[in-house]
Amino acid sequence: MAQSRKDNYGRVLRKGETYRPEEKRYHYTYVDPRGTRRYIYATDLAKLRERELELKRDQMEGIDSYVAGHATVNEVFDRLMAVKTNLRRTTRANYEVMYNRHVRNGFGERPIGSIKYSDVKLFYKQMVTEDGIQPNTIATIHSCLHPTFEMAVRDDIIRKNPCHGVLGELSNDYGKNKGVRNALTVEQQKAFMNYMEGHEVYDHWWPIFTILLGTGCRCGEFIGLRWQDIDMEERTININHALVRVKRHRGDPARRLGVSLPKTDAGIRVIPMMDQVYDCFKRIYEEQLVTGFNETVIEGMSGFIFKNANNDVLCEQNLNFAIKRIVASYNMEEEVKAAKEKRKPLLLPNFSVHHLRHTFCTRFCENESNVKVVQSVMGHKSVRTTLDVYAEATGTKNQEAMQNLSAKWKEL
Repeated sequence: MAQSRKDNYGRVLRKGETYRPEEKRYHYTYVDPRGTRRYIYATDLAKLRERELELKRDQMEGIDSYVAGHATVNEVFDRLMAVKTNLRRTTRANYEVMYNRHVRNGFGERPIGSIKYSDVKLFYKQMVTEDGIQPNTIATIHSCLHPTFEMAVRDDIIRKNPCHGVLGELSNDYGKNKGVRNALTVEQQKAFMNYMEGHEVYDHWWPIFTILLGTGCRCGEFIGLRWQDIDMEERTININHALVRVKRHRGDPARRLGVSLPKTDAGIRVIPMMDQVYDCFKRIYEEQLVTGFNETVIEGMSGFIFKNANNDVLCEQNLNFAIKRIVASYNMEEEVKAAKEKRKPLLLPNFSVHHLRHTFCTRFCENESNVKVVQSVMGHKSVRTTLDVYAEATGTKNQEAMQNLSAKWKEL
């Protein structure tokens, strides 16, 4: 395409300006703060230069606003996300979802220079006491806000990070373990699984939840499993990627999934199959030989194992909705049965698919004394995460352990 440094009137064009005779219009090229090349157009040179001045004025106002500490928390968070190039897609998606849901409207609209320590603490306290948000969710929100303010400190926009120490005080105020996703008890796990097995409506969910409870996979790792990740001869599962929700673009479906590495480097792992898990994969494969395999392609990946009623990949919402329906159905039947048998009903709590990962880890900790083995299978980055679950799991076994010790003492 022919371009000229002068327009058709012989006027010399400035740096970044170009006139395209075949289009009969001018365009100005610039690079935005994210390093992306962008263009503005006009059919008249005077109008183009008006737009150039407006653009430069907007850019300077944005810089001046940031330097003066007048930028909002939202603007600084967005700037942080733009410069954070090393975030895994799973982490980035989680941060953006949490921030947009809980911070952007309201607290995020405040000027960052006006936020004090007490403001952050009151914000967190309000979310816990008034909005019913669990402290573990607050911890994720804190993971968004703390580096946001820290970047403003490093840029000399504010003097101190008002988030320092807030999360620790919140833990002291509301209990260290408040909000932890507790595992299902052995009795609850049995009731949940036994109810589905052979059920005329819910039986097709039984192998799916058996695999979740038998592997401890994160939801994104689970729905992203492909047949080529499964070694039926060696009976192993290769966890090397995950499916995550990503930003939609114009023309994309309402729910758009992308491929990401697991949450951490430790998340890339090989999980040995239990016999029950092996049998479930075998059952699903044999069923799909008849019903057809999942043909969904996501960013070049295909061969996904699990599919929904529309022959698309499963998503977290599918799994959580299924759990909700199964629990409601079970509890209703259990209450009637318990009343007839004149006993206390064994009711299932409300839980999500992530509780199944915690349940697997708890069962594993109850039966495995080597914490490093548990850490490896779970894909925990830090052994502290494993130890927290291990302490919770083994704490419930203390009485049983003491009784076993007492019985052995009697034999001495």
